[in-house]
Amino acid sequence: MAQLPKPTGRARRAVSLSWRVRVALGILFVVSVITVLVTNTLLTDRFTETTKNRAELRLALYSGNLVSELRRNAIVPQLLARDPALIGALNSADFAQSSQRLISYVDEIGAASLMLLDEGGRTVAATDRNRLGEAHRSAQYYIDAVRSNSTVFSAIPRESGGYSFSYSRRMESQGSTIGVIVVEVDLAKFERAWAGISDAVMVTNSEGVIILATEPRWRGLAPEAALERQPAGSAIERAIQATADWTVQDADAYLRGEAVMRIDGRIPFRGWTLTTFTTYASVRAKVNAVLALEIMGFALLAALAFYALSRRTAGRLVFFQRESAELRALNARLQAEISERERVQKNLAVAEQSLAQSSKLAALGEMSAAVSHELNQPLAAMKTYLAGARLLLRRNRPDEAMTAFHRIDDLIGRMGAITQQLKSYARKGQEMLSPVDMADALASALSMMEPQLKSRRVKISRILPDEPVNVMGDRMRIEQVLVNLLRNALDATKSVDDPQVEIILAAGETATLSVRDNGHGIEDLESLFEPFYTTKQPGDGVGLGLAISSGIVSDLGGRLTARNGERGGAVFEMQLPILLEDIPEPTQAAE
Repeated sequence: MAQLPKPTGRARRAVSLSWRVRVALGILFVVSVITVLVTNTLLTDRFTETTKNRAELRLALYSGNLVSELRRNAIVPQLLARDPALIGALNSADFAQSSQRLISYVDEIGAASLMLLDEGGRTVAATDRNRLGEAHRSAQYYIDAVRSNSTVFSAIPRESGGYSFSYSRRMESQGSTIGVIVVEVDLAKFERAWAGISDAVMVTNSEGVIILATEPRWRGLAPEAALERQPAGSAIERAIQATADWTVQDADAYLRGEAVMRIDGRIPFRGWTLTTFTTYASVRAKVNAVLALEIMGFALLAALAFYALSRRTAGRLVFFQRESAELRALNARLQAEISERERVQKNLAVAEQSLAQSSKLAALGEMSAAVSHELNQPLAAMKTYLAGARLLLRRNRPDEAMTAFHRIDDLIGRMGAITQQLKSYARKGQEMLSPVDMADALASALSMMEPQLKSRRVKISRILPDEPVNVMGDRMRIEQVLVNLLRNALDATKSVDDPQVEIILAAGETATLSVRDNGHGIEDLESLFEPFYTTKQPGDGVGLGLAISSGIVSDLGGRLTARNGERGGAVFEMQLPILLEDIPEPTQAAE
C-alpha cells in the first residue's frame, strides 16, 4: 500500500501562518470592542456634563431676564396712579386726551398695553382703541386692585390660549377710589426668544401650572401631563431612535419622543419655576464622531491584515504557475500602454507641481509676515532677558541669571503656542479649558510687555476688583489677546505727548476687561477685525493680531468689541462668561 506524502515544510508554514492570522484577528476584534465601549462611556459622561453646564448658564440668564422685565413693569402702575392728568380725567369724565397720553407712555415703558378703567370697571382709555368701552368689573386684576392698597399682579388664561400677565393699581382722589390703571406685561417675547436658542423652555407658577412655554400645547397643563412621552409612530422610527440613543445616559424626560436633559431653577418671583430641556443631539454627534474614527482605524488594521494574507496567498499561487507565450505577449502590450500612460502622467504631474508651487509661494509670503508679527514681542523680551543674564554672569550672579533663563524658556513655549494659534485661525480644534484668573493673566501679559513699557514712557493705570474674577478658558490664549490689545494701545499712543493706557477689569454677568488709550481713535470700525486689515505703516504689522484675538475670544464663548472713547482714543472690551463656581474637572471647548 502506498503511503500518503508527508506535508512539506512550505505547507507546515502555511498552516502555522493561517492560525496566527486567525488569532491576531480575534485579538484585534476583542480590543476594538473594548476600546469602543470604554470610549463611549467616558466621552458620554464628559460631553453630557459639558452640555449640562451650558444649560445651567442659559437657565440663569433666562431667569434674570424674566425677573428684570417683571420688576421693570411693577413700578409703572404706581407712577401712573399719581398722574394728575389721568386723575383729572377720571374726576371730570373727560377722556379725550387720555388714550393719547397712555400711547405716549407705552413706548417709553416697554409694556404690552395700558388701560385706564373707571370706577365701574369700564375701559375709558387704552393704548389699543379697540378695547375702549370693555367691561372689566369681574376681572381679577380689577377686583384685586380695588381691594388692595398696593400694586397687584395677575396671570389670567386667555380664551385663544396662553396667559395674560398684568399689574394693576387703584387710583384715588380725596380718599375715594375713582378708577384702576392696568399695565399688561409682554412675556410672550421671551417664549419667542427662547424658542430660537433652547430646545424647550417652560415656566410654572406656584400651583404647578405651566404659564409660559415654547411649546404652545403645554400652557395650562401640569409638567407631568405636558411631558408625557409620545412614542414613535412606526417600527422603523422606533428602531432608528433606539440606534441614535444608544450612547446617551438615562434621560430626565422625553420631548417629542426624543430624550432630553431637564434643568429646573427657581425664579425669585411668586414661587415661579423655570425649566429648560436640552437634547442629547450634540452629545451623540460628538461621541459618534470619535467612535466612528476608532472603528475606522480598527477596520483599516483588519483590512491591512487581510491584504497581507491575500498577497501571500497570491504569491504562492503565482509561484506555482507557469508563464505562457500568450501572457508574455499580453504583458508586452500592457507594458507599452503603461509606458505611454506614465509619460502622460509625468506631464500632468509637472503642470500640477508648477501650480502648487505658485500657491505655496503666495501662502508663504502671508504666513511669514504673520509669524514675524506674532513672534516680534517674545523675541524682543528674550533679547532683553539674554542681555540681563549675560551681565549677571559677568558679575558672578548665576542664581539670578538662571531666573532670566527660566523666563526665556517660558517665552519659547509661548512662541510655540503663538504659532499654534496662527494655524488655529484657519482650522479650529479641540482644546482643554480650565479656570483662569483674569488678574493673573493680565499681570503675566504686562510682564511680557515689560521691555516695551520700559522703552516708552507710557502711564499705565489699572482698576481691578478686590475679589478674583475667574473665567473658563485657555490662559495662554487669553494672555495672547491681552498682549495684542496692549501692543495696539502702545502703537496708538506713539504720536501723543502724554501717552496713557487705562486697564479696567469688572465682574458682572460677564467678566469684562477694557483697554483704553488716549490716541487718535479708530477710523474704520467695520473692517477692524478683518484679516490683513491694518492702519500701521508697512513693516509694523500685517493686520492679523485683532483677527486672531477676535477668533480666540469667540472660541471661548465671549466677544471682542471696539469703539472710540467719548474723550478720544480707542476702547477695546473683551467679554467672557464669568465662572461663578469651581468646576472639578476641565472641559473641552465646543467646536
